[in-house]
Parts: sequence; C-alpha cells; structure tokens
Amino acid sequence: MRIDIWSDIACPWCYIGLTRFEKALADFPNRDSVDVYYRTFQLDPTLPERDPRSEVQYLAETKGMPSNQVHQMLETVASHGKEAGLDFQMDEVVVANSWTAHRLLHLAKTLDRQTSGDEPKIMPKLKRELLAGHFSHGLDLSDHDQLVQVAISVGLDEDRVREVLTSDEFNAEAQADVEQAQAFGVSAVPTYVLAEKYALPGAQSVEVFSAALQQVWDELNPTPLQTLGAEGEACGVDGCD
Repeated sequence: MRIDIWSDIACPWCYIGLTRFEKALADFPNRDSVDVYYRTFQLDPTLPERDPRSEVQYLAETKGMPSNQVHQMLETVASHGKEAGLDFQMDEVVVANSWTAHRLLHLAKTLDRQTSGDEPKIMPKLKRELLAGHFSHGLDLSDHDQLVQVAISVGLDEDRVREVLTSDEFNAEAQADVEQAQAFGVSAVPTYVLAEKYALPGAQSVEVFSAALQQVWDELNPTPLQTLGAEGEACGVDGCD
C-alpha cells in the first residue's frame, strides 16, 4: 500500500502529525507492505533564505494576527507536541526558507532507491532530524554548514551534500511534488494520501491514522469468502455434479 505525505519542514503540525502517523504505522500488522513517500510542500515559498524576524513576529505580520493570539497558537502547538513526546522550543525557531532542505530530502530519496529492501532508509531519518532541528534546536535551514551536519548524522556523504547545496540540483523533483499537490487539490499540510485515492488532512490522532490504514488495506486486500455449511450440488465450468 502506498502512502504519500505532503508536508513542510516549517510546519509544526507536520512534525506532530508525522510522529503520530509513525506510531500508528509501527503498530499496523501489515506495516512491512506499506511504502511511504515524503513529498515537498512549502507554506511560504516567498520567504528569503533567512528572515531576521522571530517566529512570533513573522506570523503576526504575515498572517495579520495579534501577537498574543500567535503566542496562544504556539503554546497550543507546543502542548500537543509534548503529548506526542516532542520538545518544541518555538522561541528558538529560525525563520528561513525550507526549499534547500527539501532538495536535500530528494537527494536522500535518490540514494534510498539504490539500497536493498532490508537496509534502513535515509529519507525518513533526515525528515525527522530536520523537523526536530527546526522546532527543537534552532536549526537554521539557510545555513549550509548546519544542514551538512544534519545530513552527515543520518549517513549522507558530506561532499555530495555540499555539491547539492551549492547547486540547483533536485529543484525539478521538488517542484514536481508541489505541482502534484496542486493537481490533487492539496492546499494545507500535513496531508496524507493513501493508495493515491484517499486524502487524510491534518495531524490526525494515532487512532484515526490506525483506522485509516486498516480501512484502505482491507479495501485493497479483500478477505476471501468463507464457505458456510457443507458443499451442495452445483454446476461448474467442467460440468455438473
């Protein structure tokens, strides 16, 4: 079963939603037959590489929200994050454009295609580390040296990472994800698309994710009919009893 996840590294609910989804997937009996694809989405592609404003200032000014409302919203996010076992440090968040980090994820995706099925995938680890870095450790997504350190920590080669960072490599792949999201009508993240047929928007609960996984799996893999009672006389393609 295929699952596509559209999300942005700069989205706190994407971090919470991914954590809940991964817990549901870990408990799913058929998890080894589920293929997860992480897709690019940007909430604000107009951001400069690095924005000097704080997260509160940025949200207040770009969304037209009072500062106290932004503070309350971020406290709510941090509270939900804590319930999911995540440590949000919103005062340390560096406002920066996430596009370069998305391109790094596509590098990891390319390398994952070259590994055998039993080897651990790099892209999911990199995704989690980028989210954790951004929301918990003040990772500057515009700082190439910081991105290199994160990439090395999950097994990527430093020289290859720097080669990608100083080029426009994987721009086309990331843009293709954005265009596919538009074709599907995805306008908010996180959005989970199951079997390229069902959309599950938002950071759902573990229970909702579990139920969705089971529902779509059952549809794709119907249970064979069970025979009731003893077999009676019947006609088949080779004749009648």
